[in-house]
Amino acid sequence: MIANRMASRNPADPQALHVHAMNDLRFIRDTMERAASFTAVPGWGMVLMGSTAIITALIASQRSTMQDWLVLWLCEAVLASLIGSIAMGYKAHLAQVSLFSGVGWRFMLNLFVPIVAAIPLTVVLYQHGLVDVLPGLWLLLYGAGVVTGGVFSVRVVPMMGICYVLAGVFALFTPAEWGNYFLATGFGGFNIIFGCMIAWRHGG
Repeated sequence: MIANRMASRNPADPQALHVHAMNDLRFIRDTMERAASFTAVPGWGMVLMGSTAIITALIASQRSTMQDWLVLWLCEAVLASLIGSIAMGYKAHLAQVSLFSGVGWRFMLNLFVPIVAAIPLTVVLYQHGLVDVLPGLWLLLYGAGVVTGGVFSVRVVPMMGICYVLAGVFALFTPAEWGNYFLATGFGGFNIIFGCMIAWRHGG
């Protein structure tokens, strides 16, 4: 009778034990995935992006109209996006990291939402003749995306985003003629400096 009571208190259910073990493994896996950092930020890709931005700033400084200036920087934005996407995809492939699942997806989502938000704002500001505001706006939104995305990456990435945000604030409250210099400093200088840091510490 005692044996029967002990058996009733401690039922050996292999199916229940299996489900419990699988739940534990899933919890551990999810916890490790959340704790992981997205390391596929392309250092050398950022250096190349920065180089094209400085060239664009030099050419744009010679433009006589704001329309020509805007077209040049929009072309640079498309070129930099292509370079960054290809470089990030290549580095993710080498590191066997997925861009569209887990920490990679969270990084991408937080990075690109503020950047995409800049598109309609750019159109509206251009329509209202407020092109002078664009350098500060672009730097602020890009910086916001880098900071929020950088939460899921290595420490230097959100630091870079903060630098962009500060540059954007200064660009908004300084003479409009300085806007091109702020863009050269942000999209050019910051990308080159932080890109070299990332490539050196975390691989190209």
